[in-house]
Amino acid sequence: MPFPPANTSHPLTFPDGTVFDGTVFLNAVLDHPNLSIGDYTYYSDDEMPDMDLMRRRLFPYLYGEQRIEIGKFCAIAMGASFVTDSANHRYDGISAYPFAIFDGMAPDRPSMPQHAPRDLVVGHDCWIGRGAMIGPSARLGDGVIVGAGAVVSGHVPDYAIVAGNPARVVRMRFSDADIARIKAIAWWDWPIDAILAAEAEICGGDIDALERAAP
Repeated sequence: MPFPPANTSHPLTFPDGTVFDGTVFLNAVLDHPNLSIGDYTYYSDDEMPDMDLMRRRLFPYLYGEQRIEIGKFCAIAMGASFVTDSANHRYDGISAYPFAIFDGMAPDRPSMPQHAPRDLVVGHDCWIGRGAMIGPSARLGDGVIVGAGAVVSGHVPDYAIVAGNPARVVRMRFSDADIARIKAIAWWDWPIDAILAAEAEICGGDIDALERAAP
């Protein structure tokens, strides 16, 4: 069975030929000015009745000026969500009640957040666990693994494993020197045929072998 092209809406086909509707390549099914999603990044749910529901589950506050940028070859599990600054309330005063959202959301209203909107960024080859929430201003490096149910904010370094609420680094997957080598290889930017030919090296732990496999 050939590897599905990046523009395939439902790329998961079982051995009996059944196409599973719950797994989607996101940039094949979503088109939104505030979203940038790399090739082959997928979301998988037990049931996906329609694309609009999927979009609202994943990106529930996709309006305003904030952008969400997600790299290539990310795996996003069921129940994960990416929450932008549009969900924030002002909380530096006496009340956090968002009066302005009910009559126009004018940016100069006193109840609107006073800080500049912040983008949410996820690197390449990240794995977002089931039920995780990636919060406003989060910036995840390449190769990050987010544990199930984690609540992530702020900067997460390349190839870190994070878990918990609030999420904390559990451990680093590689040394700083090895991370620099992997990022220099940037296998996610190779042509897909070269990636598939080097699957063993990409999924293995031998960085020397991966460097030799680079096209």
